[in-house]
Amino acid sequence: MYQCSFFRGTLAVAGLRRISLLLLMTTLLFPAWPILAAGGGPTQQLSKSITAIIGLLKDKTLDKADRRQKIAELIYQRFDFRAMSQRALATNWRRASGAERQRFVDRFSKLILESYIGRIEAYTDERINYVGERIKGRRALVSTVIVSNVDIPIRYKLHLNKDGKWRVYDVVVEEVSLIRTFRSSYRDIVKREGVQGLLVRMDEKIAMLEKTRP
Repeated sequence: MYQCSFFRGTLAVAGLRRISLLLLMTTLLFPAWPILAAGGGPTQQLSKSITAIIGLLKDKTLDKADRRQKIAELIYQRFDFRAMSQRALATNWRRASGAERQRFVDRFSKLILESYIGRIEAYTDERINYVGERIKGRRALVSTVIVSNVDIPIRYKLHLNKDGKWRVYDVVVEEVSLIRTFRSSYRDIVKREGVQGLLVRMDEKIAMLEKTRP
């Protein structure tokens, strides 16, 4: 029952499969891959990350493990998983201890990466169009469309860090917010089992995904 409710909303978003969450994708860093330089507006920085990921997917000289590691590095650079974690836990973030918050950020990022890395690798040369950008202060919204058999609209919400890097804190696919979906599932679990119970369930899911990873 838990896994059904825990991932019902997430898998609905994942029903976009393949690239719909191309960048979705935890506070670990992998060496051996250059850091993307900051600079440029949100669309420019986001497109650099997406282009780099697609380049890795097309590179036939890389083995699967190396490709996954380098894709993960790019994802860590562009996504602000602490901000995403805070929004996913909502009011429960304030109630959690510092140790619980750090554990949650770590599990949340790993969970997203493990859940979607295989779908990223299913990329089959779909085109990504950047169709709009709105900036308000230190926040921005970048609208894209995945051009496939059925076009898939994806909007990225980003904020500007002090280092000049625009980082993603939510992804909206066909009007479905990733963070809102997780928030709904997590709220119910925390209400029943507390933050510690949620962390245990996240550990179980991550272990299952790692076990079944090709």
